[in-house]
Amino acid sequence: MTATMGPLAGLRVLEFEAIGPVPFGAMMLADMGADVLLVDRPGDSELGFGRTRRHDVMLRGRRSVTLDLKSAQGAEAALRLAEEADAIVEGFRPGVMERLGLGPEVMLARNPRLVYGRMTGWGQDGPLAARAGHDIDYIALSGALHAIGRAGDKPVPPLNLVGDFGGGGMLLAFGIACGVIEARASGRGQVVDAAMIDGAALLTTMFSGMLASGQWSEVRGANILDSGAPWYDTYATQDGKYVAIGAIEPKFYAALLQRLGLEAVSLPAQYDRAGWPVLRQRFAATFAARTRDDWCTVFDGADACFAPVLTFSESTRHPQVASRGGSIELDGVAQPAPAPRFARTPGAVRRPPPERGADGGAALRDWGFAPQDLEALAALGLGFES
Repeated sequence: MTATMGPLAGLRVLEFEAIGPVPFGAMMLADMGADVLLVDRPGDSELGFGRTRRHDVMLRGRRSVTLDLKSAQGAEAALRLAEEADAIVEGFRPGVMERLGLGPEVMLARNPRLVYGRMTGWGQDGPLAARAGHDIDYIALSGALHAIGRAGDKPVPPLNLVGDFGGGGMLLAFGIACGVIEARASGRGQVVDAAMIDGAALLTTMFSGMLASGQWSEVRGANILDSGAPWYDTYATQDGKYVAIGAIEPKFYAALLQRLGLEAVSLPAQYDRAGWPVLRQRFAATFAARTRDDWCTVFDGADACFAPVLTFSESTRHPQVASRGGSIELDGVAQPAPAPRFARTPGAVRRPPPERGADGGAALRDWGFAPQDLEALAALGLGFES
């Protein structure tokens, strides 16, 4: 662990316990130096897929207090914390925070500079706003899920990367950073409505132009980037592993053929769609003749847009990842390092995921609460280790 301060040093963020995109977005803020205080539920919780706290790595970098927001005094304790925050992040369904007495109007009345980050699947309004859902549902409605999969087969969920994390948590973190910059200039806070359906759609922006220009087919597996093109796909190797190629540009495609030992004159042209089945068969047979590691040796140094398909564990040991310190170990758990990289104010993981209430007293003192304030907060039901 390190005390190195990142570009968000001095930013105070109050995070209300949630799943998926909220802790991921708050992790990004904490990695970049923000002081994120996590308001946990008291006792055990159903959140986190039953992981122990040390394995819930998206909670890294925080300190924790516990609070029953449904209690008669819980809302007042939360409001007192919000008075000292620059931003809050919450992931309840629309209307829940209002029913708890912690909606934006109440919080901004207590702290007019507060940036109020709201993370939902469907957004704060619209006919689906109150309906339950998960990543797969949000990306389905955004159009993203339909495009992912092979020709003639059903759509394939891309883990929960597109909705929860790329279209959710990153969008939330970006929204908080934008809101804080504006608040420091105007002196006024505002609500950030971050919705996974919006974020997932935003990630597909490039395809809007391609579709409008006739460069994209809505038939799955028929395009350059969706496994339709034989030179942008994965192939099995002799040992049952896989390699990935993405040789879109002619010069990279030429390098691919050269390393595969294939002659262009004996093959269909790269962009001859009628010849793609022939190319795919030749590529598949060639890659199947050697192991994945053999092909890594063959392609070493080549600009052929080639990479081995690695598991999560293998990726941490790859020389490119290792040379950049792209994987760190915290409390015995390997995990991705903070990103992006900053030359002068680098981000860092300052502490492992906290147990409920851990280091909460120290966090409150750092936030400016005096001993009598801590006593008053404890009387309102706030739990913390002193």
